[in-house]
Amino acid sequence: MSENKYDVIVVGKGNAALCSALSARDTGARVLMIEAASRDEHGGNSRFAGGVMRFAYETVDDLKRVTDITDKEIAETDFGTNTTDEYFDDLFRLTQFRTDPELSEILVRQSLETMVWLRSKGVRFVPNFGRQSALIDGKRKFFGRLPIEVSGGGAGLVDFLDKAAEQEQIDIVYNTRVNSLIFDGIKVTGVRAQSGDQLIEYHAKSVVLACGGFEANPEMRTRYLGPGWELAKVRGTRFNQGDGLKMALDIGAAPYGNWSGCHATGWDRNAPEYGDVNVGDKFQKHSYIFGLLINAEGRRFVDEGADFHSFTYAKYGGEVLKQTGQFAWQVFDSKVKDILRNEYRIKFVTKVTANTLEELAEKLEGVNSKEFLNTVNAYNANVNHEVKFNHTVLDGKGTENIYPPKTNWAQALDTAPYEAYQTTCGITFTFGGLRTVADTGQVLNVNFKPIEGLYCAGEMVGGIFYFNYPSGTGLVSGSIFGRIAGTSAGTAAQAN
Repeated sequence: MSENKYDVIVVGKGNAALCSALSARDTGARVLMIEAASRDEHGGNSRFAGGVMRFAYETVDDLKRVTDITDKEIAETDFGTNTTDEYFDDLFRLTQFRTDPELSEILVRQSLETMVWLRSKGVRFVPNFGRQSALIDGKRKFFGRLPIEVSGGGAGLVDFLDKAAEQEQIDIVYNTRVNSLIFDGIKVTGVRAQSGDQLIEYHAKSVVLACGGFEANPEMRTRYLGPGWELAKVRGTRFNQGDGLKMALDIGAAPYGNWSGCHATGWDRNAPEYGDVNVGDKFQKHSYIFGLLINAEGRRFVDEGADFHSFTYAKYGGEVLKQTGQFAWQVFDSKVKDILRNEYRIKFVTKVTANTLEELAEKLEGVNSKEFLNTVNAYNANVNHEVKFNHTVLDGKGTENIYPPKTNWAQALDTAPYEAYQTTCGITFTFGGLRTVADTGQVLNVNFKPIEGLYCAGEMVGGIFYFNYPSGTGLVSGSIFGRIAGTSAGTAAQAN
């Protein structure tokens, strides 16, 4: 068993881990990152993310602190706002006011400054014109309060931060899975890991766990999320097996948050078991708000137009999983074809088309065709035709006298050709995590006392998300609490 000594060890190598390592390095600490994946597969779930970033901003001047926006773009674009009040309202509403008040305060109020910090580390941001905006009366209008994304998406974010880590001479080892903490009952002083057939002890004054949740572990998904969750597709990395959570709980760390909850969305029915870095997030199907979601019984089962997809997609994957056969078809007519997101146009897609609804009904594999036609006819008959369709706002164009209702963007399904896309549930990350000191990232034990030398960040921070999730918050949360944990870990190590 070989030995290595550092000031700070960071377990993981996604966005939160890289932010932890960089901020620890900023304190002068000697830092090691330990990654279970190979160099080719590194980056955790961050590498599979779309790259949109939800942060608080009030004016274009705030956005200009994050990215270079031209005068022409400013003149031709309504970037909207995401004030701290709007951000809090969205987060509170979606988590049913269960989000931890201290963690959410930090998340919202430090979000803009963290974006500026990321830019200082070489991350490049660009306007999110492709997925969160539309041209209205000659002017580009953003909706969903998500005007900025990372250039190159989640993979781009990892690459930018990886380059910064290299410039800061942060040591990184790959193909090495940490399996336990070195703990004397009072203080964490390192980790035990395995690389191939070699067992290695790494010693440090501080350890930051930033190696994700248990979304890639079917046994843990079934145990904590419930029966059937072993059948979900994994949107991201296969390496997030819950190791960090297990090793922390083994030494008495306090669990916290929504352990039976997760971020799960509509995902192509025939996508691979785990994420494909060459496809990224394109197996997702987020334009369901403009069509109908149909289950095996041929019926609708959610309000597709309850809100912008940014505020419903992370919970509707779980609703799909509850359906017979764990699938749903997203059905559209040609009126909305041009506003479907780009992920509907990739080569790898489970899709059928038809010139009539009767023809389409026969092509929807696994669906009761007669009941499907009944569902569509009832829906069409109850659409409110007096309200004008407008996909850039909550237009209030809903249905009457049917359940579930469709609250917005309800148009009759009546214009051929028709398209349908088969989806299942794709799990992104789990909500359950560890209890921490909010402003330091230090892990608390079951007596709510800090565990000396142990910090965590990213998906492992419990208490932020419950039941649902606002799109773009995960990467920002990982950066914020990664930066906090790394700074605290580095400062503590330098003091010892």
